[in-house]
Amino acid sequence: MSAVSESNPPDTKKVVIATRESRLAMWQAEHVKALLESRLGWRVELLGMTTQGDQILDRSLSKVGGKGLFVKELEVALSEGRADIAVHSLKDVPMDLPEGFALACVLEREDPRDAFVSNQFAGLADLPQGAVVGTSSLRRLVLLKALRPDLVIQPLRGNLDTRLRKLDEGQYQAIVLAAAGLKRLGLESRIRATFEPAQMLPAAGQGALGIEVRADRADLLAALATLAHQPTWLAVTAERTVSRAMGGSCSMPLAAFTQGAAAGGSMQLSAAWGDPATAEAPSGNAAPLAPLVQVKQSAQVRDFAEAEALGEAVAARLRAGGAVWAGKGQA
Repeated sequence: MSAVSESNPPDTKKVVIATRESRLAMWQAEHVKALLESRLGWRVELLGMTTQGDQILDRSLSKVGGKGLFVKELEVALSEGRADIAVHSLKDVPMDLPEGFALACVLEREDPRDAFVSNQFAGLADLPQGAVVGTSSLRRLVLLKALRPDLVIQPLRGNLDTRLRKLDEGQYQAIVLAAAGLKRLGLESRIRATFEPAQMLPAAGQGALGIEVRADRADLLAALATLAHQPTWLAVTAERTVSRAMGGSCSMPLAAFTQGAAAGGSMQLSAAWGDPATAEAPSGNAAPLAPLVQVKQSAQVRDFAEAEALGEAVAARLRAGGAVWAGKGQA
């Protein structure tokens, strides 16, 4: 008992992290826990939770409520005071947080690219005609169809280990996953190839971790801001602004990614929009598909306002090129 009191004095700040219970989510929470303990001297506990997104595995996210299903229960824990902060993969966080919640900081980004994972083939080009590829991301589906319209794209849900198990069972000849998750869990050896952004543009915020708190927790907002990686936060702000301006959700195939900000604050933001009807087209159908709308623009980005302005400008150019705001004609 004395050892505990010596390492954690009575006045040590105690915080509870709400997290999903998947192995990757727990790694992310443990990573943040270590940062809070080493950098801020806090005493940290984890509150593992199962979200609706973890429970509903037989339907695509676009049909059951979107990525918000992965964060709702964690936000309830915050609002009820059972937890102080929540750790999220930023690409799973809705563009607009519910009233009363705030993004306290964004941590340095891991590899943002998509990874090609297969037990038989070294890369996308090596797959035979009509090969079965697993993904439940509409963004990846549309981009894969643009690269290889002959492929049969099948839904793939579940946590990272479940997805790899389904591949190993032979349900797919290849699957596409975020490289960041594989690297964080020490599974980099499963990556046969990575898609460069020019080939498959990542999702907004992919590879970045965000920490969410109640908006009225000024103490947490001030302390956590010191952990923020500003270049990453500016980059994902520009990307997420594109999604917000387009009504981005799981029901719209949309990619947005910044090539690292160069010296002097110049940032290049690329975005791609696919017609949702393309995702509905029969898999393996090699008939011509609606072309992607692709935009690239650079600007000086030195603060959040300039990051948002760049995102808005790119979204406007997407719409001018034929992209349709997700809210049009949708419930």
